[in-house]
Amino acid sequence: MSRPVYTTVTRTQGNNHALKEGIVKPNGFDLEFIDMPVLVHGFRKMVRNLEFDISEMAATTYLCAREHGVKFTALPIFLVRDFHHKAIRYNVNSGIKTPQDLMGRRVGVNRGYTVTTGVWARGFLQSEHGVDLNKITWVLSGDEHVADYQPPANVVPIEDGKDMEAMLISGELDAAIGVAVEHENIRTLIDQPFDAAVAAVRHQGIYPINHLMVVRDDVLEQNPDIAAELFDLFVRSKQLYLETLRNGGIAAPTKIDQIHAAVDPILGDPLPYGIESNRLVLETLVKHARDQNIITKPVEIDTLFAPACRDLNG
Repeated sequence: MSRPVYTTVTRTQGNNHALKEGIVKPNGFDLEFIDMPVLVHGFRKMVRNLEFDISEMAATTYLCAREHGVKFTALPIFLVRDFHHKAIRYNVNSGIKTPQDLMGRRVGVNRGYTVTTGVWARGFLQSEHGVDLNKITWVLSGDEHVADYQPPANVVPIEDGKDMEAMLISGELDAAIGVAVEHENIRTLIDQPFDAAVAAVRHQGIYPINHLMVVRDDVLEQNPDIAAELFDLFVRSKQLYLETLRNGGIAAPTKIDQIHAAVDPILGDPLPYGIESNRLVLETLVKHARDQNIITKPVEIDTLFAPACRDLNG
């Protein structure tokens, strides 16, 4: 009998490199990795068409898709984490001095309102700086992966023909989240954002989750063992990455490698997989998502994940 083959989308990075390169191998099935040069295009294909068997997925896209009945389920494999204090940038000519000065302003958001970076960044503005997010007009440069999602009334699309980076530089937007523009008049709003993010990890235990893995529900039904097997594969691949990271074996560390290295001595594992070791971070993200009207219903953390993985940690 031939082994089942599951189409899989995940961007190559340190913690899944060994799996994608065949150093870590599955038993009983094969993974056919689909190359997606722009990963968010893969998210959209999965959310709207269930185009793949297994896919990396932005965390808040998953929360939103789940509420709208998309037939896939997450595994507590948290492939991507990042710092987001650096994501908030402003025009120095806007008169903005503190995060609270954003209230009453127009603030750009790269791509959609449900983008996870934006959710975390707005969450920090609210929880750490007392910003009333409802008093800001959020201007989007794109639409949402979940087509049925309707954003709050203070979320508006960018005007036709406009470019968000140019609007930030010209002052048409006072600030923006997730816009990578280099200009003498554009600065990060949070002073010393890297240090602020490290402090959040140290004092709050919050190292933000950006991406997890999802599996189509019909695949989980056809192969009940696949969830736990995938979890084990990704854990083994991650462990090889962390060994190399800790031994100084990465010749040219990326910014993400450097962030993992900074978080590692604080948490003991910068990339914990499993629900329990991530419960605080997950609860925080769900709270942000509800506060920002990404989701409208209460969510029990354990129910977000495949039952076979709920007691696994690695």
